[in-house]
Amino acid sequence: MSLFAALAGRRALLAVSGGPDSIALMRLAAQWQGQGAPAGTSFFVATVDHGLRSESRAEAETVGRWAQSVGLAHQTLIWQGAKPRTRVQERARAARYALLRAHAQSLGADYLLTGHHADDQAETILFRLMRGSGIGGLAGMQSMTEQDGVVLYRPLLGVPKKLLIDYCNACNQPYFRDPSNENLAFARTRLREILPLLDEAGLDAAGLARLGRRTARAERALAAQADLARATLKRTSAPDIVHISAASLRDLPEEILLRVVGVEIAALGSKPPRLERLESLAQDLCAALQLRKVWHRTLGGVKLSLDGEGLTLQREALRRRGGVSASAHLASHDPAFPRGNAVS
Repeated sequence: MSLFAALAGRRALLAVSGGPDSIALMRLAAQWQGQGAPAGTSFFVATVDHGLRSESRAEAETVGRWAQSVGLAHQTLIWQGAKPRTRVQERARAARYALLRAHAQSLGADYLLTGHHADDQAETILFRLMRGSGIGGLAGMQSMTEQDGVVLYRPLLGVPKKLLIDYCNACNQPYFRDPSNENLAFARTRLREILPLLDEAGLDAAGLARLGRRTARAERALAAQADLARATLKRTSAPDIVHISAASLRDLPEEILLRVVGVEIAALGSKPPRLERLESLAQDLCAALQLRKVWHRTLGGVKLSLDGEGLTLQREALRRRGGVSASAHLASHDPAFPRGNAVS
């Protein structure tokens, strides 16, 4: 079965909540394993009990029985501690993935599989479109991403939810419906309510998926160009500080400049900058480069300073050390930094 070809000889953890999508994923994986998957291939199942509903523990135990019925070991993972009162879905999602990754690592599993499907992808793309996402966001969810040494794999991303429900029904496999998916207090639920109207107007799941594929293609091209541009910049660095020649930045298109500077800020700062703030910075930096102006800005814990020689990016926490700027210290002791480019 091509859905699981990447998992040949691997250990994988399946995240199964009990809904029709994840239950279908579990049964398909068990079917592949039982029909002669390559040696060394093994699947495990985990259900996260968030403790947000009174029924959640019993549902997790039922999923455990369903997993055992198809020959897969199951573990319930419990979200301990006080539960948030705001941003509940977002924080529950973060806790869920943290628990699942940790369990995968404890099993020696290389992959964590989820049941995200084509309808989820369409919903994600539309949600990001409404939030004004950039090209990368409009590409939707990737089929594979890696974090903390575990690959998150979504093998059903191209499969409509209806087919997964039909598959469960054909197998006489029961499943649960999560009532939170019908709670209009959540933004995604409200968005789901308008999807049928958009479908009637011609903006259906297939069209959104097509948009995702095309923007993903554009995103890959832009990312490759940004990597190439960064590799060819006249650039010098030392711990917590980077200097880039102004001449090598001046001819970059604004989108490529944005990406190059964003990578540098993320590497030096505490977290990647938000897109809208990075866009504002890149626009101002482009203008300063063309006008050959002195320019200063701080973003994401990084101070950026442009003068006639180039752009200096410096981790802000280390700007001063004993009354002397860290950059001045580096510039006077490290020949990699031309004189006059230090930021005080």
